[in-house]
Amino acid sequence: MTTTPTRTTATAVGEATGPFAWYQTMSQQGRRAFKGAFGGYALDSYDFQVLPLSMAAIAAYFSLSTAETGLLTTATLLASAVGGVLAGVLIDRVGRVKTLMITVVTYAVFTVACGFATNYEMLLAMRTLQGIGFGGEWAAGAILVAEYARPHYRGRVLAWVQSSWAIGWGLAVIVSTMLMDRVNPDLAWRILFWTGALPAVLLVYIRLKVKDAPEVSERLAKKEARVPVTTVFKGGLARKTLFATLLSMGVMGGYYTFATWLPTYLKTERGLSVVGTGGYLFVLITGAFCGYVAAGHVVDRLGRKKAFALFAFLSGSLLMTYVNVPEGSNNLLMILGFPLGFSASAIFSGFGSYLAELYPHTVRGTGQSFTYNVGRALGAIFPTAVGFSSGGVGGALVYGAIGYGLALIALLGLPETKGSELS
Repeated sequence: MTTTPTRTTATAVGEATGPFAWYQTMSQQGRRAFKGAFGGYALDSYDFQVLPLSMAAIAAYFSLSTAETGLLTTATLLASAVGGVLAGVLIDRVGRVKTLMITVVTYAVFTVACGFATNYEMLLAMRTLQGIGFGGEWAAGAILVAEYARPHYRGRVLAWVQSSWAIGWGLAVIVSTMLMDRVNPDLAWRILFWTGALPAVLLVYIRLKVKDAPEVSERLAKKEARVPVTTVFKGGLARKTLFATLLSMGVMGGYYTFATWLPTYLKTERGLSVVGTGGYLFVLITGAFCGYVAAGHVVDRLGRKKAFALFAFLSGSLLMTYVNVPEGSNNLLMILGFPLGFSASAIFSGFGSYLAELYPHTVRGTGQSFTYNVGRALGAIFPTAVGFSSGGVGGALVYGAIGYGLALIALLGLPETKGSELS
């Protein structure tokens, strides 16, 4: 799985100091890869978040039940498993950069197509296809950057890539709040989806500036024998694949439960206006960004497993506290949004480095994409359960806490990989 360090991926540790040494120690190509992956994931987040932020308007427009509305998110997450597996194969066969471009085009095109939906069935189909691109983008970008980063800084580098999710989420909230407050909701949700064309700008940069790490490019040029996809289920990798998928399932189930339903909960059960909901979400998103960045240091210092355990416990506990805040205490709800956003996002900062370190380079794309995205698809069970719950959304958000408990159990079957060198 590991090899001795090389200087083709980054300059030596110790040549830079300070809070941004993780970036300064990367080569020029490494920095370009970081920018491409950061932008790709931010826009991936934007294109995903336009759905939760417009769910109330979509439900009213098509006269949907709670279960039908929730199915839109479920379909996205299930399709992400298919997209993730396909992207994993492409990552290992055609390279990280080409796969990144393919996935960005896919999620952008079908996000825009959602805005032209004439009925619920068409919207569901377009959102499902969007999920295929959504599922593959993260792994392509994360592996690309991980292979340029030094082990000493890998957790921080990937945490900053992960932090771009909060940037995209925040941008989506700004655009959504402006549209829903100024434009008829029947048109506003369509415009919101149409703005999903933004990733087209990023494609130009990736195409011209970003390249795979030298070792990867050399291997692809030699057209070495392909390792079967089934390798991730053989020998010592089978256990890692099983428990890493379970870890992803728990974390994704917890996160997407409240990320999908929180805007609806704030509007329907807390009685907040569109602008008011946006304010509460911004506190949550600010906490999320801080969590992504701060957790990178925790991941590098405590190790991958301890960091996951810490943030899973905090996220489950805070989510249960959040939904049990008494009526009339909305100020406390806003205050709790920061630590909830912090911990629920911080837990993701370990995925990029940890999953890359679990697999050898020949199946790194397949292994990382499979475990992350199949786990995400299985995690769709949790937000779906909220949609079919007979009670209120707030009480049903307990399913998210169950997801975080599952993540803690999964860690028992996984090794620590702190300090691993990537081939």
